[in-house]
Amino acid sequence: MAFGRVPAAGTAPEEAYLAILAGIRGGRYQPGERLIPEAIAQELAMSRMPVREAFQRLANEGLVVIRPNRGCVVAGLTVDEIFEAFEIRSVLEGLAVRLAMPRIDAGVLAELDGHLSRMQRAGETGGDAWLAAHQAFHAYICGLSGRPKLVAQIAALHIAVEPYMRIWLHHVAHPTTATQRQNEIVAAIRSGDASHAETVMRDHVMRTAPRLAEFLRNASHLTTGPRPHRPAQPPASGPA
Repeated sequence: MAFGRVPAAGTAPEEAYLAILAGIRGGRYQPGERLIPEAIAQELAMSRMPVREAFQRLANEGLVVIRPNRGCVVAGLTVDEIFEAFEIRSVLEGLAVRLAMPRIDAGVLAELDGHLSRMQRAGETGGDAWLAAHQAFHAYICGLSGRPKLVAQIAALHIAVEPYMRIWLHHVAHPTTATQRQNEIVAAIRSGDASHAETVMRDHVMRTAPRLAEFLRNASHLTTGPRPHRPAQPPASGPA
């Protein structure tokens, strides 16, 4: 199961939440864009109240900002904030893989190999398909940690940067080669060395940050927020 995926909507607020979340993650609603409750309610054939409840839930998750006199606006990240998200994610996912190591067995390794195969196939289809398979791979590993709060924090970071990752994958990155980097994680897990697996995961996640930051600095017209003051860093291969 990929990060951020929730059960099918059972109530109007849940339906509104899922629809808006999908719009944010898929890039339909851009960072800085104002969300009009009347328009969304009409599209979903419901009243404005469930939509406003969904806005509040999304605000609690940091995905939108509710401002006086401006309404609900899709949250945007500066490039420095995106870089910071990767820094935090590298630590948390390193912890998750270390906690997961006692649960690694032949069945888990087989499932990880299956994820690698799905990512490779998805990379031949396109960036969006690869990103979904990539998130499922990371979510599976983090889920093995047995720490729901930790997994929720990691998921929030994935979702926050997902729109920017989609832009990057559509313009620059090549998912067909990126899967090779996921192989390194599986090899580290297969070694049985928890400290080594943690280090490999942390390094893996941080490989993406400089390249994504560099792209976004040079393509500021595709994103919102001020240009950062972080110096350029050496390129790295493949999204994490």
